[in-house]
Amino acid sequence: MPKPTRVIPRLSDDRSIAPTQAALALNLVSAMDLLRLKSIARLYARGLPPAVAWDDLLQEAITRVLTAARVKPKDISMVAFLGGIMRSLRADFFRRARNGLKGEHSPWVDHEVLDPTADPERALIATETLERVRLLFAEDALALCIIEGLAEGLEPEQVRARHGITRTDYDSARKRMRRCLLREGLTCART
Repeated sequence: MPKPTRVIPRLSDDRSIAPTQAALALNLVSAMDLLRLKSIARLYARGLPPAVAWDDLLQEAITRVLTAARVKPKDISMVAFLGGIMRSLRADFFRRARNGLKGEHSPWVDHEVLDPTADPERALIATETLERVRLLFAEDALALCIIEGLAEGLEPEQVRARHGITRTDYDSARKRMRRCLLREGLTCART
């Protein structure tokens, strides 16, 4: 007599849930935290190819936490931790682009690296935006030093060391800059 086959019933709800929704449902982040993370994702997505949207960056960062690929230390906030993951993803993308991918495949980028030279429209938009930022901070020498350092790809510690800026002065200037950029609508890509 044949052994009865065990049948696993099909789930009645086969919808998938986005990582951001899962993070909210699991109370990993609050709605306000999610808004902050969206701004951070938009910032880190700048300069990436159009195929790498800011929400992909955010979803991938949250997925890495949900799957325990990245484990949050106890002494750091979830927003800071996810922001760090997004920064790491961005750096990884540019590292792979610089190295010509050399047979490597990034799990969150499913396309070839685009030509790093911007088309004329994007170059003009970037030039105009940079000029607008410089004009906003023309009277703030400390902010201009920070902008210069960031444009060169320096880490905050390197910018502070180069210009002899204390950590407190650096952090205060960055907060002042962030508030000004938010007022001017220059921190988030329009969606």
